[in-house]
Amino acid sequence: MPLDPQIAPLVEASNAAAAALPPIWEQNVADRRAGYQVLANVAGPGPGLYRVEDSVIAGVPCRIYSNNGPHGILMFIHGGGYVIGDLDTHDQPCRQLARESGATVVSIDYRLAPEHPFPAGIDDAWAVLQTLAADRDNFGLGSKLAVAGDSAGGNFAAVLALMARDAGIDLAAQLLVYPHVDVDDVSPSMTENGEGYLLTKETMDWFMHNYQPDALDWRASPLLAESHQGVAPAVVITAEFDPLRDQGIAYARKLEAAGVDVTHTNYDGMIHAFFQLAPLCDAGKAAITQIADAAATALA
Repeated sequence: MPLDPQIAPLVEASNAAAAALPPIWEQNVADRRAGYQVLANVAGPGPGLYRVEDSVIAGVPCRIYSNNGPHGILMFIHGGGYVIGDLDTHDQPCRQLARESGATVVSIDYRLAPEHPFPAGIDDAWAVLQTLAADRDNFGLGSKLAVAGDSAGGNFAAVLALMARDAGIDLAAQLLVYPHVDVDDVSPSMTENGEGYLLTKETMDWFMHNYQPDALDWRASPLLAESHQGVAPAVVITAEFDPLRDQGIAYARKLEAAGVDVTHTNYDGMIHAFFQLAPLCDAGKAAITQIADAAATALA
């Protein structure tokens, strides 16, 4: 299927902008972070909510999106290659998720590489999840807890689901949007979609250079975990023109083979980051709604 016509103009503009920049290896981290915020701003602001407040949980800065009433907790972990991204780059989708799911969304501002390489961000996410699990009644008596994330955040969400299983923490769901689950991925989508679709193979190499993961550590590559049995039910979203497409599909299949309840959806014509760009394309809106509906059902 061709590139979706609603997203194609953005891809063309992004490619033109990228061509005018120095090679990524000559760019600094601060500029890349600022550029990611510009991309996020293209989607515009999210909807108003009953309450949005910045807080600190387990020493980690967080933003809490609340509805007027307890409807479970959705811990959200932003993407950005472990190097870029923050609470602001994902403010719009978090607001939309809270509005549509009815859940209290807790978005976390974990430490980024290269200042804090692997596994610092995972340590932050795990600390927040443990605290939320212990204090969930503060969000409403008997509140259930789910994790969600996109790209690098999808990696963290998948890892947390495995860690929660091992620690006896009951998770209602893991909601993974084009998750990065295999550092050494050499699948066809890496070649087919490695250039020209916003996220490039060169950019991913730059991310890994800064993140410094151990590719054989299952926390970097949860696809390689010894067992996936007993983890939380999963939703896995992938995109046709995403370099990460095939590893996301492989992870969904790995979970299914382990007996996990999995819903996998591949969005035709879409690129990496389309979830963040939901206001600009119908498929992005559908993906937000799919995750929100899955959260609402799991947390009911």
